[in-house]
Amino acid sequence: MGRFFGSQANEAVDRFLYKFSVYGVPVVIGLASLAALFLFDNQYPLNGASPVEIRIAEDPASALTPAQAMAKLALRAPTQAHKTSLSESPFWFSFAVPANDLPVIVEFPSRHAIEAACWNAADFSPLGSASRTRESGGMREVKTGFALETARSALPTPVLCRATHTGPAYISALLWPAEQFHLSEMKFSRNSGLLDGGLIMLSLFVLLTAIVNRKWLYLLFAIWLVANLRLAAISGGWDPQWLERAISPEWLTPMRELTTAVYYTLTITLFSQLFADTLKHEKYLYLLRINQWSCPPLLVAALTLTYAHYLPLLWILTASASAVLVFLLARILIETRSKVAMWYAAGLAITLFSSLNEVVAAALGVRQLIGSVNSVTAALSSSLMAAIAIAEQMKQEHLEKVEAQTELRNTYDAIPIGLFTMSEEGDFLRGNPSLTDKLGIAPLPNSGSKWNDFFESGSWEALQDSLNLVGTVEMELRSLEKTHEDAKWYLVKATLAGKRIEGSLQDVTERHQATDRLRFLADHDPLTGVFNRRGIERVFESANLSLAGGGSMSLAYIDLDRFKLINDLFGHVAGDLVLKHVCLRIKANLLPGQALGRVGGDEFVVLFPEGPIDSAADQCRRIVADISSSPFEVGERAFQVGCGIGVVEIVKGTLEDEAVSLADRACREAKSGPKNNLVVYRQDMSVLTDHAEELKLIKRLDSTEHQGLFLMMQPIMSLRDPFGSLNFEVLLRMRNPDGGVIPPWKIITAAERNGRIAALDKWVLTSVLEWLGTHSVHLSNTSYVSVNLSGGSLNDERFIEDAFAIFAEYGPIVKRICIEITESVALHDLANTRTFIDGIRKFGAKLSLDDFGAGYTSFSYLRSLPADAIKIDGAYVKDLLNHPANHAIVRAIVDLALNLGMKCIAEWPEDIPTLEALAEMGVDYAQGYVISRPLMPERILLASSSADCVEDPRTARFIRESLAAIIGRADQVNRDWAH
Repeated sequence: MGRFFGSQANEAVDRFLYKFSVYGVPVVIGLASLAALFLFDNQYPLNGASPVEIRIAEDPASALTPAQAMAKLALRAPTQAHKTSLSESPFWFSFAVPANDLPVIVEFPSRHAIEAACWNAADFSPLGSASRTRESGGMREVKTGFALETARSALPTPVLCRATHTGPAYISALLWPAEQFHLSEMKFSRNSGLLDGGLIMLSLFVLLTAIVNRKWLYLLFAIWLVANLRLAAISGGWDPQWLERAISPEWLTPMRELTTAVYYTLTITLFSQLFADTLKHEKYLYLLRINQWSCPPLLVAALTLTYAHYLPLLWILTASASAVLVFLLARILIETRSKVAMWYAAGLAITLFSSLNEVVAAALGVRQLIGSVNSVTAALSSSLMAAIAIAEQMKQEHLEKVEAQTELRNTYDAIPIGLFTMSEEGDFLRGNPSLTDKLGIAPLPNSGSKWNDFFESGSWEALQDSLNLVGTVEMELRSLEKTHEDAKWYLVKATLAGKRIEGSLQDVTERHQATDRLRFLADHDPLTGVFNRRGIERVFESANLSLAGGGSMSLAYIDLDRFKLINDLFGHVAGDLVLKHVCLRIKANLLPGQALGRVGGDEFVVLFPEGPIDSAADQCRRIVADISSSPFEVGERAFQVGCGIGVVEIVKGTLEDEAVSLADRACREAKSGPKNNLVVYRQDMSVLTDHAEELKLIKRLDSTEHQGLFLMMQPIMSLRDPFGSLNFEVLLRMRNPDGGVIPPWKIITAAERNGRIAALDKWVLTSVLEWLGTHSVHLSNTSYVSVNLSGGSLNDERFIEDAFAIFAEYGPIVKRICIEITESVALHDLANTRTFIDGIRKFGAKLSLDDFGAGYTSFSYLRSLPADAIKIDGAYVKDLLNHPANHAIVRAIVDLALNLGMKCIAEWPEDIPTLEALAEMGVDYAQGYVISRPLMPERILLASSSADCVEDPRTARFIRESLAAIIGRADQVNRDWAH
């Protein structure tokens, strides 16, 4: 009880002392100060000084003697003060000291006085002289100027004085009783000392505040306060001293110039820094910029100009800057309404006003203003405002800090991420509610919870190692759960903070599961769960690397029958369920280690990494039987699905894409062949060699230079005017590295089978147009050049767009192009074909239907195709004279073309009798070996007509001597038939 009572008593004493010190003592001090002001006697009871009327005259040449000066002054009217107007010439002035019983002192208070000397005007005896460095007689330097001490006199004493000034000086004289003057000296010294000490201490306080808080704006303010002190010293007249040290007179004027210039610069700089954020959006900022640009010239002027020339420049710039800063200050206060800005602004405004006031007083001669409002009062007032502003800013910073701490604590408690503080031994010392919820522990501290109680073995050691190595760590770890499915994953970020560990804990279980799912989907089909193309590639590469020398593995390609029909008739949901059932049946026939992958909509790949191909083929037969043996039941429906399988034997080093492509080829062969639905390619079969050659060919076609490709041209001779035109068909060829030429059908077949035909046709089209453009001068007789396009290209929308772009690039040359389309391709998609035809006709190109007559629907659709020419299928022309049916079909095609206004071209004529028969039927053009085999482009450029390309003498003679007569008879027959 005694201990408790002692504690209560101590707390009561603490409260009393605190309240007494904080509240009681300030009240006592305030009351005592008020009592001192109103009740106690003043230590400096000054009754004031009496102004003395003076007569004054300037001595510009510094040549007047005291007698001459006195004579000149006798003509002047008396005045109480005179403005020197910045003149640095000597001034003579006279006055009378009245009779007195006690010694009196005459003060000359101008702070701009440099030196002064006085004489008794009755006999010109010297009374004394003084400058800023010496004194003699009764004259001495006091307060801001000089003072003359006079003796007692029963009669008035006339006095003559001469003084020299610099700057905006006022010449005046004050008469003081000696005792009163000594009191004024004491008060002057006390006031100047108080001002110096107060402003210096305030500057030091602001400087220390700047250093402690690392806010260099306070440093700028401290420097400005020191400059403010020196400006006040100039205004008050005690600037010849600094820190109780006298300043040499020759340095006084340059220091005044430099002080005012520096103060001007600091004021503008402080203003721009204080309100930098607000000024960024101020539309009148350019006014401040003008003042900023005036600072360097003013500093240079302070170092180079005399005081008399420098002061007018200072007055002009100060007046301008004061007006701009006051204007901007008013706008800032209206916009921000900040207390800190208000106090700073008040201090700055007082200083600006006092500076402007002194400029006006000095420039206009309004002398009485200097005594009431000047830099001395401004220094005191602005310093007080600065102290209040700093206090207000500290208050705001404290409130902001408290608010930030409160927000931080609320955030710490509310954030969904677990935050913790832990000891070096792994004990949880502190944690937010999210952490305790995640780990299911009692609120911290003092819960006794350790790291190893919640996380997987080895995680604590890994965390410590990382922290000791780099000081920070970010790691994912698993919780201590009995099963993998129940475990949670956390992202831990931690850092060393002295002897403690600060960190965060975020539950990333869902993200971890999603990542696992993404990893799974990267290699697996999302619908069926089997491998996708990428997964099969990875399994294939692994199995390929594991093959022993001389060993092999097998790969099967499975394509379902009639699956598209299920999707079209019953929807994709039914189709997806069928695919899942198919995968189940396939996997039921696979052994461990064998992989199933889905590589297309209804296409699958099975990899058999071990065992002979016969074993893989047997498994595939079971797969075929299992899939087709019974229907797949989906709801109340049953779907019967078959499949074809191609199996290929693979040796080590075979590329995956080559193996899949070969298996796909075997699968297509299985589906188009006998009904066993299975084709096996062994390594010793020629089809593998052919396929390998085809892949090499494709690689050459894929190269940017299209290695080995070149063009040949076969003339198309006009049977009506064989020497009047030079037309030809462009044919694609490819040369092997050994110089041999690859058969064209191999190039076309490989390109179509591997999806490269569109690129090939684009190369041909571009090469032909470029060649025609280069050699157009030599091809004046060429009306058209045939270019055959593949069906695969015409069904490729991207190729059609590219073709139109190529036509647009080559412009008028396109009019010589005749695009050949096979009849079967044209009729495969009549609407698409018609769109393409309309497109090329806009560029002026022509159209020819190639292999006409091979299709049984030709005549019924011909009227829908606006072709320019029909090329009769060579199978009819080659045996024209051997089969009467061929003769009748060709005759019918010729008549049809004639009636439809189309030209007729016969291909493959190989002898003169066939050529003669074609001419008799009225065929317009012929293209075959009887005229010319395909020629190199250089040979075409040497001919002026297709007949010039004929090399067989008999054919050449037939063309010259007989062809014209035959065509004439054919024309007569056609006319007779028409009638």
